[in-house]
Amino acid sequence: MLKPQVHQPQSIKPLFPLSKPFLHGNYGHAFRPVQSTSTLFKGSPKLRIGSVPRNTIKAIATSTEKSIKVKAVVTVKPTVGGFLSNISLDQGLDDLGDLFGKSLLLELVSAELDPKTGLDKSTIQDYARKIGADGDGNMQYESEFEVPSGFGEIGAILVENEHHKEMYLKDIVLDGLPNGPVNVTCNSWLHSKHDNKQKRVFFTNKLYLPSQTPDGLKRYRAEELTILRGNGQGERKTYDRIYDYDVYNDLGDPDKKPELARPVLGGKQNPYPRRCRTGRPRCDTDQFSEKREGNFYVPRDEAFSEVKQLTFSAKTVYSVLHALVPSLETAFVDPDLGFPYFSAIDALFNEGVNLPPLKQEGFWNTLLPRLVKAIEDTGDNILLFETPETMDRDKFFWFRDEEFSRQTLAGLNPYSIRLITEWPLKSTLDPEIYGPPESAITTELIEKEIGGMISVEEAIKQKKLFILDYHDLFLPYVEKVRQLKSTTLYGSRTIFFLTPAGTLRPIAIELTRPPMNGKPQWKQVFLPSWHSTECWLWKLAKAHVLAHDAGYHQLVSHWLRTHCCTEPYVIATNRQLSVMHPIYRLLDPHFRYTMEINGLARQALVNADGIIESSFSPGKYSMEFSSVAYDKQWRFDHEALPKDLISRGLAVEDPSAPHGLKLTIEDYPFANDGLDLWDAIKQWVTDYVNHYYPDKSLVESDEELQAWWTEIRTVGHGDKKHEPWWPVLKTPKDLIEIITTIVWVTSGHHAAVNFGQYTYGGYFPNRPTTARCNIATEDPSDEQWKFFLEKPENALLNTFPSQIQATKVMAILDVLSTHSPDEEYLGKEIEPAWREDPVINAAFEKFRGKLMELEGIIDARNADPKLRNRNGAGMVPYELLKPFSEPGVTGKGVPYSISI
Repeated sequence: MLKPQVHQPQSIKPLFPLSKPFLHGNYGHAFRPVQSTSTLFKGSPKLRIGSVPRNTIKAIATSTEKSIKVKAVVTVKPTVGGFLSNISLDQGLDDLGDLFGKSLLLELVSAELDPKTGLDKSTIQDYARKIGADGDGNMQYESEFEVPSGFGEIGAILVENEHHKEMYLKDIVLDGLPNGPVNVTCNSWLHSKHDNKQKRVFFTNKLYLPSQTPDGLKRYRAEELTILRGNGQGERKTYDRIYDYDVYNDLGDPDKKPELARPVLGGKQNPYPRRCRTGRPRCDTDQFSEKREGNFYVPRDEAFSEVKQLTFSAKTVYSVLHALVPSLETAFVDPDLGFPYFSAIDALFNEGVNLPPLKQEGFWNTLLPRLVKAIEDTGDNILLFETPETMDRDKFFWFRDEEFSRQTLAGLNPYSIRLITEWPLKSTLDPEIYGPPESAITTELIEKEIGGMISVEEAIKQKKLFILDYHDLFLPYVEKVRQLKSTTLYGSRTIFFLTPAGTLRPIAIELTRPPMNGKPQWKQVFLPSWHSTECWLWKLAKAHVLAHDAGYHQLVSHWLRTHCCTEPYVIATNRQLSVMHPIYRLLDPHFRYTMEINGLARQALVNADGIIESSFSPGKYSMEFSSVAYDKQWRFDHEALPKDLISRGLAVEDPSAPHGLKLTIEDYPFANDGLDLWDAIKQWVTDYVNHYYPDKSLVESDEELQAWWTEIRTVGHGDKKHEPWWPVLKTPKDLIEIITTIVWVTSGHHAAVNFGQYTYGGYFPNRPTTARCNIATEDPSDEQWKFFLEKPENALLNTFPSQIQATKVMAILDVLSTHSPDEEYLGKEIEPAWREDPVINAAFEKFRGKLMELEGIIDARNADPKLRNRNGAGMVPYELLKPFSEPGVTGKGVPYSISI
């Protein structure tokens, strides 16, 4: 006799969204009721959900229709603070539910419609019972189904959580089907039915373009996207799964203090990418700004804060921002106190900073073991920094001009160096406001510095002159920044000459102050020199340039171009591409945890008076500055590495050259390694896209894909929607270029500007994040000039960040540079949906092989003495684009996503 099964007619009403979703995955989606007159389902016949009549169960139980037994095994991850760890009345009830075999209610959904009625086939229902743990400590539940032979292919599973608390579903595996096991990757939080009575739906790992969706799943596909988009109303709750857009109107806190007001970023006045909408109330004192109280919402499955063995770095970032930084501010009584000697800077690495005691004993040692050490004798805690690899190899690395130049090609910010193509240098700013536009760097000065080897005209023709140009971007902020306490600013230009050895040599630095306070424009050129006075002035000028570069790196190369510009891609992907869409599954690993880390950044990194504003140039105007850079510099097509290099004059197209590009500087470590990584990514994307789009017309006819790209251009990056440079999306070739660009930004680009932060910025004289004093030659008093001549070292120390600024930044850079133990590296582990398709599985293995090959290529380059920009005495090898890494601060490793 057949086992009794509930054979329940499936309603046409959509189910309600998940009450409490979590970590990333979004492979399952819930539905909410809609009116039967909804245009989305107009014409669909109504079906009824209600109690299942006894005769329905009896009929199925006694049916003579042939059936097969199918076993479902559900894997649930244990959670911190979740249902597996709570001891409470609810937990006791849940344990009873487990004991009686009523933990999860599953319903199998056919991918086919009933051929007689044209309606959804009835689902098949059973409870899953707890059977124990697997080898990884995950809990498993099992159920058995009698599936009629005419049921058709299983396309989805409805799941109801009978527990009183949410649980984290890893996957469901169906065994016993004629064509082998069916896998359902969930990676999502499942709410309790006691919070929300509606069921969740999880689709199998089989992927479909919209036009190929089986008839029995079309309604689910459409409804899930409707739910994920939301209606744009109300304040988002922590359990919501809604993806929507808003401007950056929550960086300031005018209700707390008027001086914490900040402009809204996004819109005509301050163009900017969009962030995820939270819907919080507006400020009492500023109707355009959003209150910062309460939750910084991200959709539940984007969060990363509760799963066991969860991303170590994420918890550490939170600890640094919300515990360590306030403790440091208490430890340093005078926030403006600088370092009196260089030995005091060295003491950060061998003596440390005493931290005030915390109520929670062992807190520091548990969460920040690398940074905070306990003194056994006293029990006190000290902040003790690890010596960065750069300083460990060469204590004076930061002092040398050669290293200053080398780091523009193989350091933390390899995105700013540009070829000089026009001479003389000239500003594009309004001379009525900013003074004469002509640079003080003359032909005569340059030719003198390069020793008469070549004329400036010939040097430009031969592509020998390069520039770090922070003149026009920074100059409009000089007067405003100088009104802030204990800081200063200039516009700057730094000129480099490409030597016959293939290395860059800095030959001139120009600092400019616009007309202000009744004084005319001031500008001066500083040159390398053997004379002590000019030598120290050159070092001071370098410190100012490095502060500009550090600010630009953090605000533009890092935050804007990776974190900030990626968030609209994440939102659009979840709103417009079904989890069944092949492009969704291709992009999904590249978006994990990005929205959560961005939310954390808005809380304490890029907010008013946060780490960036308090410690980097240009202070409180930092985010406004990044908006100007977005407006003037950012364009999607140039985010592709080859086009970025071409736009900066660092490469030209050459079909006969490797990668189709000829580099202007042959030994450019970032570009050399980056182009190899770019090509590997592009080949993988090409194989993937061509498999799912064998006919080019499929791209243009894919309504989800077209809506996705339209939304990215016109909403997520809507302030630039009229730009002519946006790529069109009509063919697989177009799609390959777009996807490769997005994947590069989230993996290679981010790795190159993030995971070397402590290596190159941990010893802050190498990259001071702000300059606190004007250079000694700008309108000095007799007393100031005398101080400089007598104590030039002190003048440099006074220019560097204060003790509290430096230690705060060092702590956060250490954490941001850390790979977590569970880091997901590009190409290391295959996604479940990719594994199931033999063609995609083979393409991925080829991709992984290319990345492993790249590891050896990079090692060989670093060992080559002819490559002087990556090999030399005391030089840190360039490894930032080596694909794989062990945990910790390693200066290598390329994760899939921007997760830190």
